[in-house]
Amino acid sequence: MAYKREDLNIEQLERLMKGAGKKFVSLEEGVALMSLGRNNFREIAKDAKAVYKIKRRVLINMEKIYEFMEAFVDDEE
Repeated sequence: MAYKREDLNIEQLERLMKGAGKKFVSLEEGVALMSLGRNNFREIAKDAKAVYKIKRRVLINMEKIYEFMEAFVDDEE
């Protein structure tokens, strides 16, 4: 069965954007903030070594995600 993403309403997205300074976010929050699919975001987080597992909770360090993504900036423009 395919994964069905829960759509966030406007208030939830605004709250997340205000919390963009949050260092750790859940997988669902990170997916909403980055506008990526769940599996793509999980793969990027793993490559960036930004995944923290605390018991059954998975947290993503957004600072590491942003640093990792900056390495792919195209400066040829």
